[in-house]
Amino acid sequence: MAACQFRRAIAAQVSRVLDRPEDQLIKSISAVPVYKKQPSADFQLFVSSVIERGQDYPRPDTQAETQKLADKLRPDAVVSEISTGAGTVNFKINRELLAKEVVQQVSNDGPEYGFKSELFSGLAKGKTLVEFSSPNVAKRFHVGHLRSTIIGNFIANLKEALGHQVTRLNYLGDWGMQFGLLGVGFQCFGHEEKLRANPLQHLFQVYVQVNKASDEDENIQKAAHEFMRKLEAGDMEALGIWQRFRDFSIEEYIRIYERLGVHFDEFSGESFYREKFQDVLKLLKDNGLLQTSVKGTGVVDLSEKGDLSSIATLVRSDGTSLYITRDLAAAIDRKTKYDFDTMIYVTDKSQETHFRHLFHVLQLMGFDWAEGCQHVPFGLVKGMKTRKGDVVFLEDVLDEARSRMLHNMSAAKTTKELEDPDDTAEKVGLAALIVQDFKGPLLSDYQFNWDQALQNRGDTGVFLQYSHSRLCSLDQMSGSGVLKSLNPACLLEPQAICILQHLLRYDEVIKKSSEDLQPKHIVNYLLVLRQDCIFSGQRVQF
Repeated sequence: MAACQFRRAIAAQVSRVLDRPEDQLIKSISAVPVYKKQPSADFQLFVSSVIERGQDYPRPDTQAETQKLADKLRPDAVVSEISTGAGTVNFKINRELLAKEVVQQVSNDGPEYGFKSELFSGLAKGKTLVEFSSPNVAKRFHVGHLRSTIIGNFIANLKEALGHQVTRLNYLGDWGMQFGLLGVGFQCFGHEEKLRANPLQHLFQVYVQVNKASDEDENIQKAAHEFMRKLEAGDMEALGIWQRFRDFSIEEYIRIYERLGVHFDEFSGESFYREKFQDVLKLLKDNGLLQTSVKGTGVVDLSEKGDLSSIATLVRSDGTSLYITRDLAAAIDRKTKYDFDTMIYVTDKSQETHFRHLFHVLQLMGFDWAEGCQHVPFGLVKGMKTRKGDVVFLEDVLDEARSRMLHNMSAAKTTKELEDPDDTAEKVGLAALIVQDFKGPLLSDYQFNWDQALQNRGDTGVFLQYSHSRLCSLDQMSGSGVLKSLNPACLLEPQAICILQHLLRYDEVIKKSSEDLQPKHIVNYLLVLRQDCIFSGQRVQF
């Protein structure tokens, strides 16, 4: 692509001066970020990263070395100007060549622009599993699962665009002690008619009731443990009740995922491993890893000194499995089934210890492939409320976003008549939620604000959608298709150069997101591109 061509030309000239291979220099050359449409060079070379110095030599004066290198370089057919900055040699590309090559490359590559960059030539493209969303069965889709769903979807999309073979897994929370409580709760508080009429709402009400009752009556806790033991023993009546709850839940989740534009290749769950966990325990015992604690629980010692100062508990004292036990069985099974190179888990940061223990136990078991397992944690969203009060369920959030967008659209004088305003409001509202979420570091908690998220100006998903809408409208009006000819002289104005400079950076931005799996790099790149280069000072309309 154009940026690669320019980097390569710069690296070739620097290579001749420093007598260093071009490929070693490429990674030290990057496009210069553009701020507020101020004139700047297009690329910069960080001199400190290319200066060779022996162990016994004093640290060189970087600025002096920078000037020394710049003095040896000369403008040519690609580079029109060479200057220095703080530890950098800066390169300005021939303006007509910049316009011609960038526009031609964007036209040729289309949606794949940036992904064909040589920056990704050394990237290992293998099989990637992404486990995300993972709601709890028999409960309405909680708003807390929104971040896992959209972050996991971003990671899967990015990996796919980079050429990986991606499998999207939804590992449902469909096993565990909560089903013991729910099974007993339905027997005590459930109503068949209410279950058929609104299954997940009724199950949620039952769960709240039985939790409250269990705090006051220890016999309910005992009954819940007994129900769970029956499930793990394969009792047909208990399994029948559980299966109904699971089926109702999946039907509801699929409908929500369609609204979010998210799909999965596989729906599995902890229940798939309710029997296979015994194989894991046997393997642990055979390797001398599973010990019995003074409390009667089954544990694995994770401490360096072997003194049980750090342990992972895998089995309760009554012999039933835990979440980590089933996760171990799932990881081993997935390796056998998919032979993945990388497996990524997307959950909130409260589970960091869980995944650290999970990966540690897998390594102790001798599974070297556990090094390819990764946890992507994220923080909490605070203050997400509807007009009716605190939000609990995701569908309430989506309905609220659509409702508020419809109100904003009807109040705006610039809104055009739309064929399906509800659908437009749904999509723009969802974009607003996603962009609001993706602007900052994933690990950070953030305070949600409806008015801020849904503004049609500033750094919001709404304004990004407006900008995209206007670009599509301009494209349709101009009747443009495949680029047949280009006069670069038409693109030499400062604002046009600013856009071209932003486009030069796109492959670097993608690479950064691919390395740390943070969407903020791409989202903020788009916000700056829109704010500093496109429609600046203008009101965008549908």
